[in-house]
Amino acid sequence: MFNVEKTTSDIIKWVRDWFEVNGPGCNAVIGISGGKDSSVTAAVCAAALGRERVVGVMMPNGVQPDINYSQMLIEHLGIHSVTVNIKDAYDELSLEVASALGREYGTELSRQTVINMAPRLRMTALYAVSQSLNGRVANTCNLSEDWVGYSTRWGDSVGDFSPLSNLTVHEVIEVGRYLGLPDYIVDKAPSDGLTGLTDEDNLGFTYETLDRYIRTGVCIPEEKKELIDRKHRANLFKLSMMPAFPYKPEAD
Repeated sequence: MFNVEKTTSDIIKWVRDWFEVNGPGCNAVIGISGGKDSSVTAAVCAAALGRERVVGVMMPNGVQPDINYSQMLIEHLGIHSVTVNIKDAYDELSLEVASALGREYGTELSRQTVINMAPRLRMTALYAVSQSLNGRVANTCNLSEDWVGYSTRWGDSVGDFSPLSNLTVHEVIEVGRYLGLPDYIVDKAPSDGLTGLTDEDNLGFTYETLDRYIRTGVCIPEEKKELIDRKHRANLFKLSMMPAFPYKPEAD
């Protein structure tokens, strides 16, 4: 049984304690997408550190149709904010890489490259803001998305601390409600911002199915179990740092 009151209190304390050890007086820097994960992470950090020590970073790639959700969240929490538009960097890097690939290999940018480049540029922008404002970057991923690899390695999958990585989507929503976030934030259907599809459309199953399977081992409908297991196995490498050759010098 999920105890939202205790869990929320424990997360807030964990964030506060982490900063006492790893960044006394530092700011929490969070990429604000307008979705529930970044919103709940920002709310937790504001509760743990005070809103004056939280910086929300909006990072549209050109025009972001739903950026008003990010702006409303920032206003609701009363946190500091900055906007960094990554479009010029994204366009220039895409052009340079595509040009190099065309010259050397006669090929184009892959679809996955196009999808993952923006999150990686956003993480670069987050760390640039963070290092300039005496900050620590918050990872905003949740357990459900991590379980099936629905994140970009070295993009939104990283950060300096991660308050929500062990909570499922529905547990994150409960924490958001407990912290008083508006319904339009916690109930907003997550989407990739590229295809016009929701995360659940792209994944091929609902978060309700996934969360139940993670917590109980029961998959309903059962035919989704193989798909979930396959995605989980294929993406386990994202959940660990890169492997290093275990070299041991020989004794003289």
